[in-house]
Amino acid sequence: MTVRRGEILFEMVRIGAYLKVTAVDPVTNTEAAVIGPPAAGIAALQAAAVRKLDYVNRRRKAEAER
Repeated sequence: MTVRRGEILFEMVRIGAYLKVTAVDPVTNTEAAVIGPPAAGIAALQAAAVRKLDYVNRRRKAEAER
């Protein structure tokens, strides 16, 4: 379960035959990156980066509650 509460910033960098997409949550100052083929599509790579960002935020929250 994911709740979006604001904006997410994206950075895209071409690295050889691949595209690196970094998603940044400006509220938590957390970032997560994925690398994939440009043929996968920008929207798919951005969605994967957002899922990873959500995972990282949930994990950080769980660790802080310990």
